[in-house]
Amino acid sequence: MLVPYLIYNNVQHGVKPSDFRQDYHVHIFCKQGGMTFKANNQLHEVHAGDLVIWQMSNKISEVTYSTDADIDFLLIGWDFLQTYNPEMQWATKGYVLLKFNPVIHLDDKGIQLITSDFEAFRQRIYNPQTLFQDEIMGRLLQIFLFDLWNIVKHEIEQLGADDNQSRIFLRFLFLVQENCKQNRDVAFYADRLCIVPKYLSEICRNVSHQPASDWIEQFTANELTRLLNDRTISFTDIADEMNFSTLSFFSRYVKKVLGVTPSEYRKQRQ
Repeated sequence: MLVPYLIYNNVQHGVKPSDFRQDYHVHIFCKQGGMTFKANNQLHEVHAGDLVIWQMSNKISEVTYSTDADIDFLLIGWDFLQTYNPEMQWATKGYVLLKFNPVIHLDDKGIQLITSDFEAFRQRIYNPQTLFQDEIMGRLLQIFLFDLWNIVKHEIEQLGADDNQSRIFLRFLFLVQENCKQNRDVAFYADRLCIVPKYLSEICRNVSHQPASDWIEQFTANELTRLLNDRTISFTDIADEMNFSTLSFFSRYVKKVLGVTPSEYRKQRQ
C-alpha cells in the first residue's frame, strides 16, 4: 500500500520526481538548476524558482535534469487529496488549469510561500506525530492548496463554470479514475451522476474545454502506461484487467491513445 504523502530532495535522497509520476500527484519546487519534460506531448522548461505540478492524469515523458538540479518535491496520493481537498470549485478549476499549464513561474512572494509550505511538510513527515498525523497532514495540504490557488488566481478566474458544474465535473473525474479500467463509455458515467450524457459533455466543455470522452481516454491512457511499464504483466493480463474483449481490440486501442502498439511501446523503453 502506498504511503499517502512523502517529500524528497533529489540531491539529499538520491531519487527524482519522475520515479514517482505514476503513483502520485507530484509537486516540484526547483531551487537550483533546471529540468525539461513533455506533458501531453508539449515540451516544458523548468528553471530555478519554478513550481511544477504533475497530476496523475498527465502523460509525462522525456524528463531530463540539469547536472546542478536541486529539487524538492512533494508527493500526494489520489485518495488523500480527495479526502482533504478544501474547496470544490477552485479545486476543479485548478485541476484543469494545471493540467495544461503545469509550470508556474513564482515571484518572490510565491517562492516564500512554497518554501514555507514545503518546510512544514518536511518537519511533519520526518518528525511524525503518533496522534492525528493524517489530520495534521491534511490541514497542511489544504494550506498548500490555498496558497497554490492564490498564486494562480488570475488564471483560474478566467475559467468559466458555476459551482454546481464544478462539483459534477470533479465527481466525474473521480469516477473515471476509479472505473476507467472497466468502463470507457460516457453514458456509464452520466448514469452514475444521474444526468444525461449530453449534459455531462456540456459540463466538461464548460469547465475544461474538453469533451467527457477525452478525459476518459486520458485517464485510460495513464492506466495503460502504468501497466505496460511493468514488464512482468503480459498483454493478455493487461487486456483482461482493462476489460478489453480481445487482444486485437486492446492493441488497436493502445495504438489510438498512445500512438504505438503495446509491443512497440515496450520496445521503445528497453
